Amino acid sequence: MPKEKLDELSAPLAVLVLLSGGIDSTATVHFYKTQGNSVSGLFIDFGQISGKREEAASEFIADFFKIKLHKVKCSGINSKKSGYISGRNAFLLHTALMNFPFKKGIIAIGIHSGTNYIDCSNSFAIMMQQSFDLYTDGQVNIGTPFINWKKNEIYYYSQKNGIPLHLTYSCELGKKQPCGECISCKDLEALNAQS
Repeated sequence: MPKEKLDELSAPLAVLVLLSGGIDSTATVHFYKTQGNSVSGLFIDFGQISGKREEAASEFIADFFKIKLHKVKCSGINSKKSGYISGRNAFLLHTALMNFPFKKGIIAIGIHSGTNYIDCSNSFAIMMQQSFDLYTDGQVNIGTPFINWKKNEIYYYSQKNGIPLHLTYSCELGKKQPCGECISCKDLEALNAQS
């Protein structure tokens, strides 16, 4: 095999993690970073209620892992409430693709099983990959390292690997967490009670 091809195979992959500041995306950063990849994060402000606190958490996490954090602010989008937002993960992935500065690599998202959200499923990831393939000729892949894990498995993975859970932020209402009202905070309370 030519030396150029060997160098290409051994070179670290460019990985852009959709970093929301929550547990799942933080664990995704850790996952790819520990594999020796060239990891950066992307925070997208799409008008979510918790945007300011998510952005601050993303900054803390990027600083902890010593990765570059890119930011995109989308204007003109109707203000979003808590809970399921139709089209959210597809929008985030395509926004990341529009801002991916490399010809090939991985755009990673911390979706996982155990939810009723269609955009946290294997079928969703496959459809999004097909869209990416149209645009990139198969050069940019969607990374979903926890697609078959449940939330508690990601939480335990984070605890076991010293991931800074105290820096994460997940409240969908933008309140001090756990707020006791939104689904994310109720999940967090349940996880804390189990540990």
